[in-house]
Amino acid sequence: MKRFAVLLGLWTVLIAPAAAAEEAMAIFAGGCFWCMEPPYDKLDGVIRTTSGYSGGEKPNPTYKEVSSGRSGHIEVVEVVYDPAVVSYEKLLHVFWRNIDPVRANAQFCDVGPQYRSAIFYGNESERERAEASKAELEASGRLHLPIATEILEAAPFYPAESYHQDYYLKNPARYAYYRWGCGRDQRLKEIWGDEAGGH
Repeated sequence: MKRFAVLLGLWTVLIAPAAAAEEAMAIFAGGCFWCMEPPYDKLDGVIRTTSGYSGGEKPNPTYKEVSSGRSGHIEVVEVVYDPAVVSYEKLLHVFWRNIDPVRANAQFCDVGPQYRSAIFYGNESERERAEASKAELEASGRLHLPIATEILEAAPFYPAESYHQDYYLKNPARYAYYRWGCGRDQRLKEIWGDEAGGH
């Protein structure tokens, strides 16, 4: 009987699913949401990213409504991550190095308030850390204009239509052409040099 109990215990350990990772969520707006998924998807500790909309009042907005600039929403990426593996500070570091912080109501070739850059904080700790990262960047002297990026209280998040999710994986040629045509990487290199991308 004792041997059976030992075998049963061993069997339970071997087939039991691994403990689920702790999940936390962060929302960032950095212009076109297609371009904000890849840097986070590459990051150890990120569980998933979802392109979507936030910051406006209209429930369940469509891409057409948001891209018109009249919905009040911003294109954002929701980042679900394991805080035991990757810190919120690291997410902020990657965020800054994938945007043009001095561009107001636009990012790269995308113009309008729906493409502005923002950090949405979910609690007081996130707000403080976001503010601290912004202040550190301002004090660094590397930017010669005021930072336009907003720090906003989290608002409801609405996932974008399915064809927008993982666009860079589903349509790599179109994505690469858009990114090149928008001048995103060229501008990031101008601002951040070897730090562009944040890794």
